Amino acid sequence: MTFELPDLPYAKDALEPAMSAKTLEFHHGKHHAGYVKKLNAAIEGTDYAGKDLVDILLAADKKGDTGVFNNAAQSWNHEFFWNCMAPEAGGAPTGKIGAAIEKVFGSADKFREEFVKAGAGRFGSGWVWLVADGDTLKIVSTPNAETPHLKGQTPLLVCDVWEHAYYLDYQNQRDSFLETFLEKLVNWRFVEAQLEATEAGKKLAA
Repeated sequence: MTFELPDLPYAKDALEPAMSAKTLEFHHGKHHAGYVKKLNAAIEGTDYAGKDLVDILLAADKKGDTGVFNNAAQSWNHEFFWNCMAPEAGGAPTGKIGAAIEKVFGSADKFREEFVKAGAGRFGSGWVWLVADGDTLKIVSTPNAETPHLKGQTPLLVCDVWEHAYYLDYQNQRDSFLETFLEKLVNWRFVEAQLEATEAGKKLAA
């Protein structure tokens, strides 16, 4: 199986002004495309061929195969990130995901504060996630290409805090990018759909 760069789920200019078409052109068309290309080259003719991205990144991590892990994980992370955003989205979460966040974090405002703090506090490159961990939710930050799959957690939401994700639009103001991500970009319907399939979703809906 050869992996292909997935299309964005919206036009390149659909997230403006929160995220520019130029940022998406470079981020999706260059960075994400580069990970997919390098992954295909690395796994051709190996035991990884034919597996899905999560199986590849887990197997590569276990073997200490850094090159394969980085490209598989970054391919997965980016595809998930694109789906975590939508035009005319963001704001306070509602529905089941809103209720779950309120139960765990106390309020949407408290969740926002902790999410921004975790993302802004990540030294260097990485990601900030909302995950399902057992029967609860957690905010976690991972370095470089790491994903919550390595700790058995289920990703629900992610924001990319590598500089290429925001520098053209926000320069060094990562906290402003994170605030705007939550206020204008988060696709809460997608996040809720991820939650519903987890033990945390069942527990917190009770």
